[in-house]
Amino acid sequence: MCIPEHIAVQLQLEAETMWEVSVGDGRSVGVPHAGPVQVSFGDRLCYVGALVPGDEVLLGSVPMADMDLIVNPGRKEVTVDPVSPNLPHARVKWMS
Repeated sequence: MCIPEHIAVQLQLEAETMWEVSVGDGRSVGVPHAGPVQVSFGDRLCYVGALVPGDEVLLGSVPMADMDLIVNPGRKEVTVDPVSPNLPHARVKWMS
């Protein structure tokens, strides 16, 4: 997940660490990593850390997986997985 600095300030998040990220032109740059951030979609929520680069919010695959969301490209929207409409579903390896 990525959020702009002005949002991190509004949420009163402090950078816990610095992360190295690769950007589109191939450079590696250090960016602050802050959190936890509570993210919600409908009645689903999760907690994630956020990178603080750039000027736009990017949800990212970790919160989408945590909340069991899917991208519906035909409708150009994000929705809950229709296989599990009531509760987020996760696949785990169960060991007894």
